[in-house]
Amino acid sequence: MQLAQINIARTKAAMDEPLMKEFVDNLVPINAIAEASQGFVWRLQDESGDATSIQAFDDPSLIVNLSVWESVESLKSFLFKTHHIDFLKRKSEWFEKLEEANYVLWWVPEGHQPSVAEAKERLLYFREHGESDFAFSFKRRAD
Repeated sequence: MQLAQINIARTKAAMDEPLMKEFVDNLVPINAIAEASQGFVWRLQDESGDATSIQAFDDPSLIVNLSVWESVESLKSFLFKTHHIDFLKRKSEWFEKLEEANYVLWWVPEGHQPSVAEAKERLLYFREHGESDFAFSFKRRAD
C-alpha cells in the first residue's frame, strides 16, 4: 500500500495578484523538491505543472494539493525536512486559517492515482467522522 494525501488552502488573493507572487514563484522549485524526494510516487497537476487551477470545491479560492507517497515517513520528511518547511511556516501570509480539517491521509493500492473526487470524499469523511482507517491524520496512523 502507498499513502495518499490531500491538503487544501483558501488563498487570501487570486493567484495572479501581488500578494500571492512569492508563493506562486516557488511552486516549481518546491514541486521539484517533492518529486526528487525519497518515497515520492505521484502528484496531481495540470498542463502548467501544478494543481492550483484545479477546482475541487465550489469556492474558487480553495486550492488543492494531492499526492501519493511510499510511506508516512517519506511524506513527513518532504514536508518538514526540506525547503518546503520554510513555506509551511509562512502559510498565514498567503492563506486563510480554515476552521475545519485541511488535510487527510489514506492508504491506496500501489500504482493507484486517486482522483480529486476520491480525495474530496476522504476529506469530507474525515471532517464528519474523525480518525479512522478510511481517513486519518498524522496524529493517528492507520497501519
